[in-house]
Amino acid sequence: MTRSEVRFLNRPRNAIWRFCVIFAKRKNLIYNINSEGWFLYLQIRMEIKSKKRVGKIVLGYLGSAGLFLIEIIKVAVLAGITIGIVRYFLFKPFYVKGASMEPNFFDKEYLIIDEISFRFRAPGRGEVIVFKYPDNPKEFFLKRIVGLPGETVKVAEGQITIYNTEHPEGVVLDEPYLPMDLSTVGERVTILDGNQYFVLGDNRQNSYDSRRFGAVDKKLIIGRTFFRGWPFNRAELIRQPDLNI
Repeated sequence: MTRSEVRFLNRPRNAIWRFCVIFAKRKNLIYNINSEGWFLYLQIRMEIKSKKRVGKIVLGYLGSAGLFLIEIIKVAVLAGITIGIVRYFLFKPFYVKGASMEPNFFDKEYLIIDEISFRFRAPGRGEVIVFKYPDNPKEFFLKRIVGLPGETVKVAEGQITIYNTEHPEGVVLDEPYLPMDLSTVGERVTILDGNQYFVLGDNRQNSYDSRRFGAVDKKLIIGRTFFRGWPFNRAELIRQPDLNI
């Protein structure tokens, strides 16, 4: 062994490591290293291979993670579009304000409004609807339909009388959704045209409705109440009542 080789072997371990990395392909030099140097060389090769495998694994993982992230974004976008369509064209949340619909709907209750049904059928008597206030379309009211297009509605003596082709002499509307002792105050006769509805609040003593602002045009109707979501102890589907007319 030459003097230079002795000096080389006496160097710190990290010097041998750097030597093996730089001259890994020069086998004639590697064979001149003692057993410790050869072991380090093999260890370096295994480290390199291991790092390559780890790199491939990492790249594969990153690729999979990227594809997974893309799928999540796709699902999120599609979900957002779906929610937007449902929110703006099918169902809309509505927050009750005031006491005009008591005792059936109370202040701060959360309702879901069905906006699609009236595109396929006409609103029915007894249904609770959300509509734009005729004098200010930026405001939304919650009331119950009492009179239908083409009818004459008379409010007098605490009750409602409906005149139509089936009942030209008039028939008193029976309203099972109201308390027995509740009467409809006011005196008014309203003739509805082919697109108008007469609406009232269930709290007849304290409701600003068609007795004051007149009939509501069909184009102002947003939809019908479909579901009460809050409070939880009053959650339920809202159904159209069976009436005598």
